[in-house]
Amino acid sequence: MIKNSVKNFRLMGLIEGYSYLILLFIAMPLKYLAGYPIYVKVAGMTHGVLFILFCLLLLKALDDAKWSHKESILFFAASLIPFGTFFTDKKVKAYE
Repeated sequence: MIKNSVKNFRLMGLIEGYSYLILLFIAMPLKYLAGYPIYVKVAGMTHGVLFILFCLLLLKALDDAKWSHKESILFFAASLIPFGTFFTDKKVKAYE
């Protein structure tokens, strides 16, 4: 049970991290440099949904794996920084 929730959280972290990068480095330049705002709407909505799922899975993994609040805050804060979820991936993987 613990392994599944941590594995799901890790997978969602990677997916959410990629969606954040797509939003920042593909959709935003297309909006401001090429004049295509629709890409930000689509990528932004997708990233928003994935971020909410990431937060819910973080709470589930926190409860199942008995992580400290310090680690949970680290994982959450890393999700706010570009490439952050990729740096915490190794630490999450250690819990699998």
